[in-house]
Amino acid sequence: MPLSAFPDLTLSFTAMSVLEAAERAGRLHLAGSVDELVALSTPDASLGLGEVAPNGFYTVGYDVPNQGFVPEAIVCQTRNGVAANYMDAYMRRRDPDCMLVGDDTHTDKPTYETRYGKPFTDLRHETIEWLKEQPIAAFFFRTGLSDKPLNAVAIAPANAGFFALGLAMLQGIVPLEEIREAGANYHHGAVVYVAPPFRHTHFDGKQIVVHNRRFEDDVNLHELFSYNLYPGPSAKKGVYGMLLTLGERDAAPWTTAHCSTVEVITPYENSTFIMHEGASGGGKSEMLELMHREPDGTVLLGENTVTGDRRQLVLPRGCELRPVTDDMALCHTELKSDRSTEGKLTLTDAESAWFIRINHIDRYGIDPHLERITISPPGPLLFLNIEAHPGATTLIWEHTMDEPGKPCPNPRVVVPRQFIPGIINKPVTVDVRSFGVRCPPCTAENPTYGILGLFHVLPASLAWLWRLVAPRGHGNPSIVDQGGMQSEGVGSFWPFATGRKVDQANILLDQIMQTQKTLFVLIPNQHIGCWKVGFAPQWVAREYLARRGSAQFRPGDLVPARCPLLGLTKHTLTVEGQTIGSWFFDVAQQPEVGEETYNKGAAMLTEFFHRHIREFQVDDLNPLGKQIIQACLDGASVEDYQRLDAGV
Repeated sequence: MPLSAFPDLTLSFTAMSVLEAAERAGRLHLAGSVDELVALSTPDASLGLGEVAPNGFYTVGYDVPNQGFVPEAIVCQTRNGVAANYMDAYMRRRDPDCMLVGDDTHTDKPTYETRYGKPFTDLRHETIEWLKEQPIAAFFFRTGLSDKPLNAVAIAPANAGFFALGLAMLQGIVPLEEIREAGANYHHGAVVYVAPPFRHTHFDGKQIVVHNRRFEDDVNLHELFSYNLYPGPSAKKGVYGMLLTLGERDAAPWTTAHCSTVEVITPYENSTFIMHEGASGGGKSEMLELMHREPDGTVLLGENTVTGDRRQLVLPRGCELRPVTDDMALCHTELKSDRSTEGKLTLTDAESAWFIRINHIDRYGIDPHLERITISPPGPLLFLNIEAHPGATTLIWEHTMDEPGKPCPNPRVVVPRQFIPGIINKPVTVDVRSFGVRCPPCTAENPTYGILGLFHVLPASLAWLWRLVAPRGHGNPSIVDQGGMQSEGVGSFWPFATGRKVDQANILLDQIMQTQKTLFVLIPNQHIGCWKVGFAPQWVAREYLARRGSAQFRPGDLVPARCPLLGLTKHTLTVEGQTIGSWFFDVAQQPEVGEETYNKGAAMLTEFFHRHIREFQVDDLNPLGKQIIQACLDGASVEDYQRLDAGV
C-alpha cells in the first residue's frame, strides 16, 4: 500500500521526510503484516534489493567507504520460517556497552556527546540523509497497555527485512487499514531508525544504539537510532527502554519488569503464579520449561565437580505450566486480574513474541515441548545463529559455530505468543517472586560467591537490594563476556533504561513494599557450591513452592543463612517423597567447601553488594531506601531487614 493511500496521516517531520523520499523514488515498502516482512527477508529480484543466490541464500550487506561491500548476515527461507546468520561472531550477542543517550535530558547513562566529544545532532542528521537515499521498509507497531499504547513507527533499509521481521514479531505489527481508518487521529510517540553501515563508518564495528528523547513543549517523541542488525539491543531492549521511560514519566510511575511469569498447576489442581526475574542468563526462559529429564525419567539435581558423584530425583509427575511472560512484563498500577489481591503484584506481557535463547538445547530431546513448536509451527518463526539450509527444516539444537568446535553461545528463536500452547493472554497476580543468579563453582581450592543454596526466602527489603545489585553472574551466554561478576543494576533492566538509577530504584522500592504478600525467593543456577546443577534448582523450587501453595512457612521451617544477604533457608526439603539434604541448602556443609571457604565467598558477595549499593546514596532516594542501604552497609541481620519491612 503506497503512502499516498494515507492522505490524513501525520507523522513527525523527520519520519515523514524519509518515507516521502523513498516513495518519490519508488522504493518504499510499507508493510502491514508479518507475512509481507517474511517475503521481504529474501526479496524478489524485481524489487531491486539484490538477488537470492542460486543456493537459496540472500546476503544482507552495505557499501562502506574505504571497505567496499561489507556483508552483515546471510538469510534464507526454511520450511519453518526465516533463518539469519551473522558473518561477524561479535554480532551474535548483545554488547553490554552498546547503549548511549543522544539528548540532554537527565540521565545516568553514557551520552553520545560524552563518549565522542560532540552533540548527537550532526550524526542524527547524517543518519536521516543516508536513509533518504535507501530503499525503505517501514511499518507501524504499538507497545504498552492496550488501552494506553505507545504508538511507534519502524524505518529500516529494505534489504534488512529479517531485522524488520524480528521487530514486527516481537512488538506486533499494526495493519495498514487500521492506520488509514485512524487518519489524522493517529499519533505516534516513538520511532525506530535503523542504519547498519554506521557501525563501520562511525563506531569501529561496535554495536551502538542511541536513544534520543525529544520531550519538548511541541514534541513528545522517543527516537531510537539502531546502528546494528542484531535485534537484541534495539528491536527488543531498545523498545524496552522506551517502555521504562514511559513508566518513569507517568503521573503514577510504574515499571516494566525483566522477568518470566508462569502459572504452575500441581497434580492436585492447586494454582500458583511465579514471576522469575534476573539478569541476562538468570533463568527466565527456563522457568517456563518443563524439567529436563534423564533417559530413565529421573531429574538430575547435580553432579559434583570434584568427585563426579551425581544426585537424581524421582518425580513421576511434574506440574502443568501455563506461560504468561518470557522476558518483559508490564507492571502498571492500573492492572487488575481475576484474582487481584491487595498486597500482591499484577502484571501482563509486554511482548507479542518471545526471543528465546536455546544454547542449552544442544541435541534432540532436551526440550520436546519447544522442539515440537519450532519444528512444525503454525506460522513462520525467525531463527538467529542457527545452522539453516534453504527449504529444509531448521533445528534449534544445530547452533552456528563461532569457530571450529565452538558453538555460538547465544542461538535464538523468535516465537509468536499465539504459537505457545496454554498461553495466558490476560493480567495475572503473582504469588511468588523469584530472582535468579548464575553462580560459579565454589571449592576450597577456588573460593567464589557460588555459596547460594537451592533457594532462599528474602524479606522484601532484602529482595529490593538484590534487584538494585542484580548480579549478572557466571558464564553469561547472552552478552559479550566482561569476566567476573557484573552488576546489571536496578531490577536487572537498568541496561535498557534511559534515565536515572535513583528514579527506577524508587519506583521499584514502592512496588515491592506495596506487594509484601508476595513470597520473595532467591534461586541460583549453574552451581551450588561444588555441584554443577544447571537450572535444576529453579525447577525443583518451582515444584516445591507450587505444591505448598499459599501455606505459610511454620516457625522453625526456615533458618537464617550463614550470610545475611541470603536471607532465610531450609535445612532439608522433601518433594514427592524425595528428600534433598542439607548440602544443597548450606554450602558450608559440603566437604569440598567448608566454613572457611563459605566465609570467603560471603565476603566476596558482601563486598560486591556494598560497592554497588553505595551508588544509590543520593538525596533523591526514598528515605526507606536510605535506611535499607545503610543497614546493609552496617552488616544487618535477617531480623533487621524483617523489622524494616514491618515499619512500612
